[in-house]
Amino acid sequence: MSRALVSRCLWQLRRGTTRCTMSHSSLLAFMANTLELRFGPDPQLSEVMRLRVQSLQQRGQKRQDGERLLRPDEAVYRLDFAQQSLRFSHWTVRLARPGRLAITATSQLWTPDLTHLMTPQLLEPPAVFWSVVGNPRQTGTECYEANVCELGERITELAKVRKVIYFLFAFGEGCCPDAVDCSIAFTAGS
Repeated sequence: MSRALVSRCLWQLRRGTTRCTMSHSSLLAFMANTLELRFGPDPQLSEVMRLRVQSLQQRGQKRQDGERLLRPDEAVYRLDFAQQSLRFSHWTVRLARPGRLAITATSQLWTPDLTHLMTPQLLEPPAVFWSVVGNPRQTGTECYEANVCELGERITELAKVRKVIYFLFAFGEGCCPDAVDCSIAFTAGS
């Protein structure tokens, strides 16, 4: 059974768009080997980065060339990896109300005393999820599936050398942190 088939089946079941063609026992065996990590907000680092923006504004200074400042609709989140030999499986993102969520991973290790985030440290493409009210063809949360899978694979590569990865969550079009439930799943392996 291919990992791609299992991931696609899980993705479709979560979206409610189709029935899974895998056997129940195969799906259970796969899920027993799955590690699901929930994104956690890092309010202290978000606040330090907001203070950087405020400090620049108060002094009338401009950001450094290439520096990426935290916007008002963004927050810093993190994933902590207890295990580092992983393979990307799938995302689980639920938006409790209509809106848009963009998740951008950082390639550099941040610490609270390092607030200067440089644009080249952001991994492209971001994972973008959205939910629209009143669209009868849409059920649940939608995304750009290729971008979401690519970011998942990049996170897997970074997890091989990091125990913590930081992310920028950008909330838009009515989305807010309280309305988001977000995790990413991996399977153990090399």
